[in-house]
Parts: sequence; structure tokens; C-alpha cells
Amino acid sequence: MENYDVFNGDADGICALLQLHFSDLGDRADNHLLSGVKRDIQLLKNIQSTQTPGHITVLDISLDKNRDDLIRLLALGYKVLYADHHFAGEIPQHSNLTCLIDTDSNTCTSLIINQHLNHRHFLWAITGAYGDNLFDSAQQLATQQGVADADQELLKELGTLINYNGYGAKVEDLHFAPQLLFRSLLNYPNPLDFIEDSSSDFKTLQQGYQSDIAKANDSKFYYHNTCIAVILLPQASWSRRVSGVYGNALANQSPDRAHAILTPLQDESGFTVSVRAPLNNKSGADELCRQFPSGGGRKAAAGINNLAKQQLDTFIERFNRQYC
Repeated sequence: MENYDVFNGDADGICALLQLHFSDLGDRADNHLLSGVKRDIQLLKNIQSTQTPGHITVLDISLDKNRDDLIRLLALGYKVLYADHHFAGEIPQHSNLTCLIDTDSNTCTSLIINQHLNHRHFLWAITGAYGDNLFDSAQQLATQQGVADADQELLKELGTLINYNGYGAKVEDLHFAPQLLFRSLLNYPNPLDFIEDSSSDFKTLQQGYQSDIAKANDSKFYYHNTCIAVILLPQASWSRRVSGVYGNALANQSPDRAHAILTPLQDESGFTVSVRAPLNNKSGADELCRQFPSGGGRKAAAGINNLAKQQLDTFIERFNRQYC
């Protein structure tokens, strides 16, 4: 029987899956892991097995972008648990499909799974929420569970680093393939132990992040006014890695302004775009990005995989219209 865990390669997807693995006490040990860079979200198409259908868990990837393959797999007999917080569109009705979908801008997949598991592994849920830039939601859960302020800061850093590792045009841009990082983290039911373990991969992520964010901080605005800012990074592996977390950092620094980080594609025919809605108005990012081919996401944070160069002025015009 073929069982799969399908997850976004960012902090939210990884931390959601960790909670499920720790809760199932080894029952998922032989599951196939399917993931990729953060923007690689049409993952269900990769399941083409001819073996006996089993269970599929899908975490933190848009149902709207995987609907046809979801329907195909349900028809083959797979039982599917689908947990997500992105725009879903029409949800198929099927007896083998269980959906845990909440598109509220203050939640994420890690928090959804935390509720599903009745807070059994809340430290990893807090880590995932911090990684998804939901600082208020993460802090609220941490306070409810009595997590010390110093430990909250450590979990915030870890979530940011795991999220940072998910960004890139291809897996080779990353410090660790998401499946490998997940398996490394699976040795630590308590995320604080991963941070404290000198032999863990934490230092690699920390050093890489510090180097990349320092370069990003030297960037200039391509366009800005009081309500939006557009930053154009150079065509380089470091800029592809740092684009998402740099957008999060700018959003926290200027919570009333929306931000867009543009990174040139490797063939320089266009850009990948990371959009962050203002933290004080966490809405509209998905609506903006869905106006362009390959665009999507959630209300507070969204992106465009391939914005053609000739569409840049149009994007800025619509970005202004959305938030000004």
C-alpha cells in the first residue's frame, strides 16, 4: 500500500508534518515524502503510483492549484487528509477526503494541525507560525502554553531559519532539500533541543541566513511611496534564498506598508515576486497575485512565479491600486 506525505518545503509545511509524525508514533515512518522549494506547490501530480492506494496527507499547498490531481487520486481510491490556509476555490465533495482548511489571515497550517492534535506538540506549531511571519498568533499560543519569553525568541529564530531554507528557484539553491531537513528535525520532538545540539544543522542555517540578509539589507527601493515598496534584488542564489524572509522582515519594520520583493529569473526573462500585505491590513496579497499567470497565495502573503518583464509596470500600478 502506497502512503504519501506531501508538504510545502517552508517552515509551515515542515512543522505541520513534524507534529503529525510525532503524534503517530512511527506509523508514518515508511511514507513517501514529496516536497520541493516553497513555490513548488503542484505536488500531487507527482503521485503516479500503480500500487494499492493508501493514505495521502497534504499540508500547506493550495487545493486550488492541485484540484484536478486531487480528484484523480480520490477516484483511484486514496484517502486524503488536506490541511491548508491558502485560497482553495471549490472543494471536491468525496467520502475519502477530509479537509482542514482555514483561510483566516491569522492562522497557518501548523496552527491548524495543532488544533487538530489538541496541542500535543505545540512547540513545533509555534515554530511554524513564527516561520510564517504570524508573530502575534505564535506569541498568543506560546503565552497560552506557558512558554518562557527567552524560548519564544529561540523558536522565532528557528522558524525564520526553516522558512528561509525553503526559498529558491530550485532545490540546489537551498542549504538542505526540504525532505532532508525534515528528517533531520524528526530527531527532535522538542525544537529547543535542535537549537542546542551543536551537531545539528541549526548553525548552517543560521550562518547562511545572516550572510544573505546582510546582502539584502544593502538593497535600494526600486519604487516606493507611503503605502507600498518594491525591491529588486540581483540575479543570484543568495537573493533567491532570502527573498521571502526579507519581505517578512520589511513587513515587520513597516507594518503599515505593503512590500514586494522581485528576483530576476535565471534566464532574466522576468521575475519571481514575493508580496507581503501590511501587517496592519493583512489582506489582498492573494487577490493581487492571482491577477497574473502563475500567481497565488494567501491574504497576507502571496507570490508570482513568473512575472514577465513587460508586466512590471502593470504590476506596480495594480500594487498601488490594491494598497493605496
